[in-house]
Amino acid sequence: MKIILLLLLLPQLLLAQTGTLSGTVRDDQRRPVPFASVAVPAAGLGATADAQGLFQIADVPAGTVRLVASAVGYKPTTRNETLAAGQALAVQLTLATAAAELTEVVVTGVSRATEIRRSPVPIAAMNRREINLNANTNVIDAAVRGIPGLSAVTTGPNVSKPFIRGLGYNRVLTMYNGLRQEGQQWGDEHGVEVDGYDIERVEVVKGPASLLYGSDAVAGVVNLLPALPNGPEGQLGGEALAEYQSNNGLLGNSLGLNYQKNGFQTSFRASHRLARDYSNSVDGRVYNTGFRELTLTGMAGVRKAWGSSHWYLTLYDNQQEIPDGSRDSLSRRFTRQVFESGLDDIKNRPLATNQELRSYGIGPLHQRIRHYRAFTKTQVQLGGGELHLLLGVQQNNREEFNHPTAPAQPGLALRLTTYTYDLRYHLPTWNGLEISIGSNGMGQLNRHQNATDFPIPDYNLLDAGGFLLLKKPVGKVEISGGVRYDTRLVTWNDFYVAPNPATGFEAAAGPATIDAALQFPAFRRRYQGVSASLGASYAATEQLTLRANLARGYRAPNIPEIGSNGLDPGAHIVYLGNRSFQPEFSWQQDVGMLWHQRTFDASVEVFHNFVQNFIYQARLLDAAGQPVVIVPGNTTYQFQQAAARLYGIEGSLNLRPAAMPWLAWNTSLALVNGQNAEASLRERQGAAGRYLPLIPPLRGRSEVRATLPARPGRLSATYLRASVDASARQGRFYALDNTETATPGYALLGLGAGTTYANRAGRPVAQVFLQVDNVFDTAYQAHLNRLKYFEYYQAAPNGRSGIYNPGRNMSVKVVVPF
Repeated sequence: MKIILLLLLLPQLLLAQTGTLSGTVRDDQRRPVPFASVAVPAAGLGATADAQGLFQIADVPAGTVRLVASAVGYKPTTRNETLAAGQALAVQLTLATAAAELTEVVVTGVSRATEIRRSPVPIAAMNRREINLNANTNVIDAAVRGIPGLSAVTTGPNVSKPFIRGLGYNRVLTMYNGLRQEGQQWGDEHGVEVDGYDIERVEVVKGPASLLYGSDAVAGVVNLLPALPNGPEGQLGGEALAEYQSNNGLLGNSLGLNYQKNGFQTSFRASHRLARDYSNSVDGRVYNTGFRELTLTGMAGVRKAWGSSHWYLTLYDNQQEIPDGSRDSLSRRFTRQVFESGLDDIKNRPLATNQELRSYGIGPLHQRIRHYRAFTKTQVQLGGGELHLLLGVQQNNREEFNHPTAPAQPGLALRLTTYTYDLRYHLPTWNGLEISIGSNGMGQLNRHQNATDFPIPDYNLLDAGGFLLLKKPVGKVEISGGVRYDTRLVTWNDFYVAPNPATGFEAAAGPATIDAALQFPAFRRRYQGVSASLGASYAATEQLTLRANLARGYRAPNIPEIGSNGLDPGAHIVYLGNRSFQPEFSWQQDVGMLWHQRTFDASVEVFHNFVQNFIYQARLLDAAGQPVVIVPGNTTYQFQQAAARLYGIEGSLNLRPAAMPWLAWNTSLALVNGQNAEASLRERQGAAGRYLPLIPPLRGRSEVRATLPARPGRLSATYLRASVDASARQGRFYALDNTETATPGYALLGLGAGTTYANRAGRPVAQVFLQVDNVFDTAYQAHLNRLKYFEYYQAAPNGRSGIYNPGRNMSVKVVVPF
């Protein structure tokens, strides 16, 4: 408490030394790059160059400073400078026209700012420009396109759950600007509650080496970083964005504003997206896949010589349709539910009309997710080091309306409130040794509201952990590692359910209520575990870097895995938990080789991950070996636990011919194999249970991009691009009880173009991005698309089972900076 008071009330007593950085951003032909972005990521500072490429950043902490400069049509560049207290240092930054990503500065999952190629921990990053180049319906899908090893389990076009190297859900920690995202992430049928138009950068840590965050980061971390105010001092700046996509008629609009003066910084963004049902060549329009999304984001803060403090407030409101896949058996046209489950004949429903399929209106059977965040981030220069404090509260309200005869009555209604703290101190560097210590944790309260379905109990959760991180350069070798201890307490009381005579549905009830049934017996258990990491990178030459890392990860079971006992209506699955589960522990080894030079980049990463007590879902069978049906029309799964093994390889190759500096060819490849490592279980299950569920197939992406040389005129940063996204056949799948099936391979061609239009003074007026995905309208099903299994017939007249991914999509995006 004393530390918090010191931060908020007495910053003027803290001593710090700062200076000013200024200079010019030029291209490789020595011409100014107008309106380039220049940032000091470690300090959270930034500026936008003027029409002559001139910039200035004030109040930069003295010492070694790493600058990052970027602009549309150029590759980001980094540069180290030594800034003395009170010094005004002038620098020149040069941007080349091609894109290379291996030297970007990142701060996620490591103790301090570091370069990707010098980090023993595998890290990848994607900037705003790359996000804008593609047509996406959410920020996770955008990141999947550009980061090998990252995939997503999807349920329609706006529902994507990040998976890293075959592991997802609560094994991947998603963060918004350093605040862990807590929003019922165990569920399949809703995505990440973040405004994709507001994200400036995506950083991904692969593997259980992110010791800063503890449990739920056993597979890695995805950090979604919004932009900082970077306009000229004392001037209101920002951008207006408009987007249209043809496949689902998506209409996207966003307005961002920012202002800074004399250390005061503020920003605001409002975004709205609206989409109807998507289409493909097999299914036509897929009923109930539209959505309507509104997000508001505000920030106010101050940056002075003593440090900085920023306050954030966000609102996310999404109405999301979720398909159930019911159809007419002969025509294969989609049908809609009109009766409750007891009277509903899923194979004899009325057809969805063309008007319903083309309407932007949200159907009566949908879900609504509202997510609110309020948090503060404070950084103080203290005792020669840096003290960081994050305090946050967020609330996730999730409602699923699944009663056709009572459309205003939610079936599922959960309110999750989470309180988060993160306190860390970066000690002064001593003989090159960097030491960071800290603690973080959270408290959670999950409560059912006016609901009729109760898949999980009302629970309380307390989570806390402490860590020690070290980094030390020894010649050409950089060694880093650390250790962390975590503890988690999970409790809930007896939870009863009884029929509600007023509504005809079940409701939460007291133990004395007539016909009350005990759905969730009381539970109390403490989980604990130790995580550790040790790795090193070796700069063998200026071009070649070798690295290796060994990490032990820990994850406590999540609430559905230990407490489920009911229907999740959006997933159409009855989940059953296991109260005796033990925590998961993983051992992952990473070995990598990275080559970087002006015309050629290449990287190869090999990993192996052994997971003890791996938790997975399996269909529940009766004594006769038949699937158990508790709720008609819904499958029943029970969580299981066994040892698992995952291993794979990731590679990239980026070429920029010296004779053609305007041309770039980038290729990436990722393969992961997940297997059941429990010998006794494999003997019982045979070949059908050999592989783990939800393992992505071999996936590759190749892109050729031509950026026209800069010339006098109104157009600049003009590019043409062609890409191929290919997935091999997935024949290694969890086949037990027909949980998964083989997935054919496919290749999708994409074409794109764009340019920046400037006024007579050379100031950008508009950036235009054009993109066509799936040019040949290929019919395909991604292996991690859950809609692939939304099928109610043994056979179909057209031989096609389940729902297919979107077909051809043409998009246009216009960004107007001001």
